[in-house]
Formats: sequence, structure tokens, C-alpha cells
Amino acid sequence: MAKSLKQTRAVGRNRRKKQKQPLPWRQLLARLLRVTVFCGSAAFLVFAAVLAGRLLLVSGYFAVTSVRVENQQRLQQDEVLALSDIERGSNIFDLDLDMIGRKIEENPWVASARVERVFPDEVVIRLEERQPQAIVHLGYLYYVDSDGEIFKMLDAGDRLDYPLISGVDRQLLLDHPEQARELLQGALGLLAELGQRHIFGLDQVSELAVDAHEGITLYTYRGGVPVLFGQNGYRTKLDRLERIYRELQPRLAAIDYIDLNVVERVIVKLDSHRNRGRG
Repeated sequence: MAKSLKQTRAVGRNRRKKQKQPLPWRQLLARLLRVTVFCGSAAFLVFAAVLAGRLLLVSGYFAVTSVRVENQQRLQQDEVLALSDIERGSNIFDLDLDMIGRKIEENPWVASARVERVFPDEVVIRLEERQPQAIVHLGYLYYVDSDGEIFKMLDAGDRLDYPLISGVDRQLLLDHPEQARELLQGALGLLAELGQRHIFGLDQVSELAVDAHEGITLYTYRGGVPVLFGQNGYRTKLDRLERIYRELQPRLAAIDYIDLNVVERVIVKLDSHRNRGRG
């Protein structure tokens, strides 16, 4: 028992001796010095980078010297630049690119405008312009694109050599926009098919009259002959018409109408002596 007590006291003395060992102050001070130097160097580099950036910003290095417009067809570069309101000499970082794009898209010919910075001093404006596919009569004449978007009222000097789509009026657009869009897209689908034809193509067409119940009636450019397409199946119907159209073409003045709605047949009604007033 006495021996155990002596051993316990000896262990206690050893523990107290270990706890009283001096701290490695030199190592700690060296490590603290290294951390201080590192943090100071990092702070200095950050400060230097910020200062250099500010000096570049105020030096004119990023001042806009060139604005380039790409993919324009109908619009002139000066028109696009005026819409963008970008001033040469402006800092390239101060430009709100999204807002500039929206300003340019206010022009009815512009479907989209993407504005990008090209460092250090150039701005590029990439346009996607709308392409008219037809003219729609809504009291006034408007261009419509391949998506059925009515985007511009015709002005003096605008081209008129596009097929006319009738049967969609302003009131229908206001009251039943989905129905009006569906009618327009049906007519545009037929025009797209006609654009791939060589015997009876777009150059043979003056007007497409659309009706929710009767479908599409096409009027030929020469003689204004009604061609009844009805609804759907335009490719097959055009195939049947093209097989005989070269024979019909010299006789258009004597034809009252052509009906393609009967399966595997082309019905040609001759000479009703009525005044069509088209073509």
C-alpha cells in the first residue's frame, strides 16, 4: 500500500514537471511573422490591382471607339447606331447591354438584337431581322412573318410583291387571337409549301383567303382563278394540281374555279362568265 502511494506521488510530480515546460516562443514568433508578411503582401497586391483597375478605367483605355453592326439587311448601320444610343468615348463597363438591345428591338424589322462587349474598346450588335412572308389586310396592310407575327404596317416605299392573306380582320384578332393566329399559320404553311414548288409556286399566287370553316381558297396571280384547298393535306393537293397545271395555265381565263378537296381528283369548273376582280 505504501509502495503504491509513493508511485502515485512520483507520477504526480512527473506530470507537474511536464506542464511547466517552456513554450517554443521562437517558433511561434517566426510563424506569426510569416503569416503577417503573407497577409500584408496579399493586401498590397489586392490594393495594387484595385488601384491599377481604377487607373485604367479613368485613363480612357476602355472608352468605346468602335460600334460594329452585324447581319443587318434592310436596316442601315446608322439607323441601328441611332437606336442604340451608344456614344463613342463612353466607358465600355457603363453600358447596359440588355437595355440597348431592347431599344434596338423597338424597330419593327428587328426580331432580336444581341449586344456584346469586345475588350478593350469595341461593341458588337448582332441583329436578327424579320422576313415578311405575306401581307395581311386588317383595315390597313401589314407584314406578317413565318411565325404568324404581324409586325409592321406598310409605308410608302415598302414592297408589295408578297401574297395577300385575307379573311383575318382586326376584330377577330382582338376577340379570338388564337383562332386568328391559327388561320394565319395555316396560310403560311401553304405558302411555305408553295415556296418549294417550280410548276405552281409563289409566283403563281396573288391572294390566300382563309376561313375557319371552308379552309383556304387561293387565287392565281394570272386571272384570279379560285383554287379551293380546304384544310390540311396541302402537299398532296399541290402534287395533283402540278400534274395538270401546265395544261390548265393557257386556259385560266376560261376557268371558274379549281377544287382540290376531292380525294385523288382535280375538279375544274369552266367558264361561268363572272367577274372575279382579282389578279
